[in-house]
Amino acid sequence: MSKTQHPNTCVHGTSLDAALIDPAAAVQSMTLGEDIVIDGEPVSTGRAGTHRLAPRTGAAFLLRAGESLTVTDPEGEQVSDLFAVDASDTRHRLSSGRTIDYANRIYLREGDTLYSNRSEPMLELVDDTSGGHDFLLTPCSCEMFAKLYGITEPRPSCFGNLAKNMAHFGVEPDTIGTTLNIFMSVRPDARTGELTIGAPTSRAGDHATFQARTDLIVGLTACSAEKSNNGSFKPIEFAIA
Repeated sequence: MSKTQHPNTCVHGTSLDAALIDPAAAVQSMTLGEDIVIDGEPVSTGRAGTHRLAPRTGAAFLLRAGESLTVTDPEGEQVSDLFAVDASDTRHRLSSGRTIDYANRIYLREGDTLYSNRSEPMLELVDDTSGGHDFLLTPCSCEMFAKLYGITEPRPSCFGNLAKNMAHFGVEPDTIGTTLNIFMSVRPDARTGELTIGAPTSRAGDHATFQARTDLIVGLTACSAEKSNNGSFKPIEFAIA
């Protein structure tokens, strides 16, 4: 199987052939008004303002050092998966394990830093109105739906949406690991460690704001897993400042 025939690309029959390219060249070639991709299509209206992800879709974009990303749940109880890689080296990527290790807890708080697999700071959580996010579970995928729920037909997934959109910046599917699942409620049993997924922590208008500590390629979704979103699918909004 070639790298352009990845088994996890089963979202609307989309292939990732077009953009498995050199990431540095991809970043350099994107103009200021075209460095956001939503649902596979470049956005040419600029970075300013609020961008909306329709239910079960995703985006990817450049987030430069010092810039802030605000992710908002406009309707309430909707999860958003976030993944990030270094804009100059996609092997340098967000790490759940490093972040949890250094925070010494599984629930991140305002002021916490998200670290890379090389223990370098990538993002800082600078403002948070919901107070709950998951950094344990990987993004939903076609394989997950098949293994856990017996759903085998092609359908949108967070992994597929991240892969499709981040491919425009040269990020290969196998680079995508555990996501920060913004607003997601995952609670481990204190005795057994068994995980319980509850309704998302967010109410309408809740947001989380992250500041980039280095130049990043960020992938973001409006989550496609019913169980994570209390049985529904809703939009997610984001803004870069």
